[in-house]
Amino acid sequence: MTQRQERFCQEYVATGNATLSAINAGYSERSAKQVGQKLLTNHDLQIRIKELSGEVLNSKIADAREMQEHLSAIIRGESDEEVIVVEGCGDGVSEAVTKKKKPSQSDKIKAMQLLARMQGVLDNNQTINVVIPVYGGDQNLED
Repeated sequence: MTQRQERFCQEYVATGNATLSAINAGYSERSAKQVGQKLLTNHDLQIRIKELSGEVLNSKIADAREMQEHLSAIIRGESDEEVIVVEGCGDGVSEAVTKKKKPSQSDKIKAMQLLARMQGVLDNNQTINVVIPVYGGDQNLED
């Protein structure tokens, strides 16, 4: 595979346009449409495009570590959320305004529960039995 063919594959994965990819890879603008279509029929290039597409998809999917880092930021109050708030402007007029707010206590608790489940600290399948002692006979109890 030549360097231009590799560049074409990278461009095609980014744009999905064979003609534009051929031009960006250094092929002539005049023949880019034909060259682009021909390159797409090349078996080796098809395999390379699939490989590159898989890499792009994998980089867009959050992994477990990234999810845990984000949940930890919520728990620590380091992550802000944008909310839309209606504010009065005077004379009975109001407008919607976007503001940032820190996570609420319930948001933090939900993040803690989810993080604990992800880390195996909290298992929903276990039942916790609590035994409450019951004393019999009121006569022996002191007031």
